[in-house]
Order: sequence, then structure tokens, then C-alpha cells
Amino acid sequence: MSQHAAASGAPTAPGTPGASAVPGVPSALGDRATMPLPVVRPSHRRTLDVAHPPPGPGNLRAVLLPVAVVLLIGTVFVTVYLAAFHAPRPHQLRVGTTEVGTHQAHLRQDLAKVTPGGFSLTTYPDENAARRAVQDRSVYAAYLGDGTLLYGSANGAAVTATVTTAFATVAHAEHHELAALDVAPAAAGDTRGLSVFYAAFGLVLAGYLFGMTTYQLAPRLQYRWRMASLALFGTVGGLLVTTIAGSVGFGALPGPFLPLAAVVALMGAAVGATTMVLLRIFGSAGVSLASILMLILGNSSSGGIMPAAYLPGWLRPLSDILPVGIGVRAMQGLSRFQDDGLGRALLLLPLWVLVAALILYLKDVYRREPPTSPPAPA
Repeated sequence: MSQHAAASGAPTAPGTPGASAVPGVPSALGDRATMPLPVVRPSHRRTLDVAHPPPGPGNLRAVLLPVAVVLLIGTVFVTVYLAAFHAPRPHQLRVGTTEVGTHQAHLRQDLAKVTPGGFSLTTYPDENAARRAVQDRSVYAAYLGDGTLLYGSANGAAVTATVTTAFATVAHAEHHELAALDVAPAAAGDTRGLSVFYAAFGLVLAGYLFGMTTYQLAPRLQYRWRMASLALFGTVGGLLVTTIAGSVGFGALPGPFLPLAAVVALMGAAVGATTMVLLRIFGSAGVSLASILMLILGNSSSGGIMPAAYLPGWLRPLSDILPVGIGVRAMQGLSRFQDDGLGRALLLLPLWVLVAALILYLKDVYRREPPTSPPAPA
């Protein structure tokens, strides 16, 4: 009977030997074809961590170089500013007198006792000449004898304290009480005489950042457009700083607006152009060099905090060379000292810009040396 069923193709019941799981397909495995397959579970065996390779020269450089550069700049900053201002004293500070003969000899001796080497004495024929000398800052004070001193509080608190203290001793030696007359008063918006330093510092910082970012953002910008950008920065920066610090704003720099704006613009452009040159010549190291030259040495020797006569001998000459000192003197002269330093600024600041522009032309146009990579701040 079963053989007949198999031969006739009748289906077998599932579960019988030889039954196929799929109708019409014979099974050679018998019951094993219907057994459930084993479930393969993923292995959760923990893999071993791969050891990181030891740091190579590139990693060490990336770790150590930023530390070294930043600490170098910080050390230079602390050293320069402490050397300049930790115990300031005058060195050949210019003062005048109308006294002659024996009285002047005694005056020199008394000043030398107060501060050896601190004062440089100039003789004037009368009070009017001495007054004009104080007002145009040919001298910082003038002693008329009989205890009378002409000074300018616009020179700042440090100079005022220096000259009034020294000449009070002189007057006492002559049996007089010191009568100090302020013939060049500080601006109403600048009672401590420090506003010019902060205004100049802000612009110098902006010039440094401009010179750095112009090559970072557009390393292949055409030369003429880069110079146009420099001119735009200087012009707008000069107008903004003069508006904020001048008579329109805080009244800290009450000089004529346009000459002040021109000096400030030239100073900012000179700093920006010099920073650009240092970057093009020295690459990323130029960022550090520019910060040391313009931000640290430039601002500390600018005369904005106190005159260059108070600086150490090695720092003093920079006040007459770097754009910051040149610009600060002209800004002070336009504000309170009858244009003292203006002619020098209008001569030297454009020279800084022109020399820098020439160097950039040789690098970017004449020799066509594109920057290898945008320099990054140290």
C-alpha cells in the first residue's frame, strides 16, 4: 500500500521518514531536514587595545614649540616693561633756567645732589623765552629763580612729580618756597596724561593684527589690492581713534582733528606694513618678531607713559626710531605742545610705509614668491 502511494506520487505525511519540507521535493535527509538550525550568536570576546606609537619628532615639535615661543614673548614683555618702569628715574631730562653765573652753578650742584645725571640744563634770556620753551616741550620745566618754576602738567604725573620735587629742594636751598606755575596744562579728558598711550597701543595692536591676518586670509591677493587694504586700514583707523580720543569723543587728545587723524593713520599703516614685511621674510616666525618689535619694544619706548628720558639707555633710542614713539610724540605735540614732533612724524612715518611697500613689491610682484602657507600666530 505504501509502495503504491509512493509510486503514484501521493504525498507523504510530514514527519514520516523521507518526507520533504517543501512539497514535491524529496528529502534525502529525512527528519533532519525539519530540525531547527542552530542560532549563531555574535561573539563578545574583548579585543585587545592597540598600543599607540611613541611620539615622533613632529609631535614633540608641536608640543614644545608653542610653549617655547609664547614663554619667550612673555619673558621679553616682563623683562622690558620691568626694566623700563619698575623704578623710573630721569636721565638728562631737559630743564631750563634764567639764572646765570653763581646762581646757575649752585642750581646745577643742587640738581646733581637730588638726582645725579638726572637733568640737562639750558639757559634762557628771560621768562617769556623760558615759558615758550616749556610750552613747545623744548624743556620739561624752567626755573626762574626766587622759587618760581614753570612746568607743564600735560607731560604727565611722573614728570610733574620729578620736577616739582627736585626744584622744591633747589628753592629751599635758596630760602624760598616753591611757586609752581602750570603753563602747559593737561587736557580736561586726560588728567593723568596716559590717554595717548592707550590710544596708540590700541592702534598698534590693530596694525599688528592687520599685518598678520591679511596674509592668513588672502595669501595670494594681488599686490595692488593688498596695498589698497593697507591704505584703507590706516585711514579708517586714524579717523576712528581720533574721533574716540579727540575733542569729539573723550577729549583726551584735543588737537586739530585732521592733522591728528593723519598722524594716527600713518602710524597704524607703518605698524601694519612692517608686520607684513616680517611675515613675508621670516614666515610664521615673523609673527613673534613683529609682536616683540612693535607691541613690546615699540609701546614701552613710545613715551606715552613717561618721556624717553626715563627709559634705560638701551631702550631710549627706540623712541626716536620706531613708528610708535614717533607717532606718540606728534600726537602729544598736536594736543598740548605747539606741534612738537609733527614734522618728524610726517617725514619718518611715510618712510616706514614706503620702505615696507617696496620690500613687499619685491617679494610679491618682482620675484613672484607666493607664501608657502598662511602664517599662524605664535
